[in-house]
Amino acid sequence: MKRLYISATAVFWLAVAAFWAGSLWLPESGGGEVVAAERRIRADELARHAGPKDCWMAIRGSVYDLSTYLPQHPSPPDVVLPWCGKDASQAYATKTKGRSHSPYADELLARYRIGVLIGAQ
Repeated sequence: MKRLYISATAVFWLAVAAFWAGSLWLPESGGGEVVAAERRIRADELARHAGPKDCWMAIRGSVYDLSTYLPQHPSPPDVVLPWCGKDASQAYATKTKGRSHSPYADELLARYRIGVLIGAQ
């Protein structure tokens, strides 16, 4: 039993030393987080996603795929559908009635972000 304990302890410390030594050969990470390149979406590509089953919208320069969210949206679909495939920044900011969306809506919107709109008119 004593021999098993000593062997297991030795193997443990050898493993710790190996991981430590291995970390010396890894490149420095720079301390920052790795960010993937952002998808760039042109206005003509945005316009191809203008239906109820395939609805993308640009809001404040970002593009969102809201296809799966539309059935859950609190207002009737005919309020949202005209903005599919378009820049809906003004509609989102005013809800077309002069009221802005809630901070919760902004958080929810972030879940559907797929890229950034380029070449906006």
